[in-house]
Amino acid sequence: MDLHALEQFLVVARLEHLSRAANELRVAQPSLSRTVARLEAELGAPLFDRAGRLRLNESGRRFRDHVERSLGELEAGRRAVAEAAREGVGSVRLASETFLTITGPLAVFKTSHPDIDVELHQMPAVDMHRALRTREVDLCVASQPIRGDGLDSVHLNDEQVWLTAPPGHRLASRASVGVEELRDEPFVISRPGHWQRRLLDRLFADHNLLPRIVCEGDEPAALAGLVSAGIGLSLIPAMARDSDLSAPGAWIAVDDTACRRILTLHRSADSRLSKAAQLMHATLVAWPWNTPGGDRSGG
Repeated sequence: MDLHALEQFLVVARLEHLSRAANELRVAQPSLSRTVARLEAELGAPLFDRAGRLRLNESGRRFRDHVERSLGELEAGRRAVAEAAREGVGSVRLASETFLTITGPLAVFKTSHPDIDVELHQMPAVDMHRALRTREVDLCVASQPIRGDGLDSVHLNDEQVWLTAPPGHRLASRASVGVEELRDEPFVISRPGHWQRRLLDRLFADHNLLPRIVCEGDEPAALAGLVSAGIGLSLIPAMARDSDLSAPGAWIAVDDTACRRILTLHRSADSRLSKAAQLMHATLVAWPWNTPGGDRSGG
């Protein structure tokens, strides 16, 4: 089996859609279909169910897991050789849902280790387990749970998430508010998949409600500004209260114990971290997350 075919299989397995996989890989769909068929012939078993929509079957899932681990080990070997050639300096690849949360520890890391290259990947939590298993990244910082086995995880921070309202809003003078009182309020929030959006959806779903979203986007740091402009309410973590970026407005507690952000650092339990990744891991664990100024963001 050639590596190129295995890499293409992983994209098809992830997307479960031949034409989208072909577009991402920039290959012709018939060529990609033949590659998958050759793999299935070589293995002696189908990897996908093709009744209606393309679906990875049980054999496909098992094969995918082995391929991800195998290609991950090859990538780890390539990086180990590169690190040795650079006399141990190396690089570290870090994934996070938002970079604003980790700017503080990143600045400290680069000051202490200026020769280490830092490669950043922004991705939703749902993609992090795969990225760690395939060695696409060394470390992940997530604000919501990551499903999957084989992870070594360290709790970084547990903080309250506040409801923010523009000055003069009817709730601005309140110390706290219940979710049911927010049923008709407009919200500005991040897109589906981001932790703030998932938290908002979960809080409302627990009360059999749907939030009224008037703006969703990919810039969590802009949410406070949109709230200040009177567009709607939002959910912003406690760290942002001490941030220079936080916009003026009211901060209101939500009467729900689940309205919190739990920040966790993940690595693959069965991989050996490079020296650079070990240093980054130590920096993130040692960072004073609960200290005012530990985060300069609303993300």
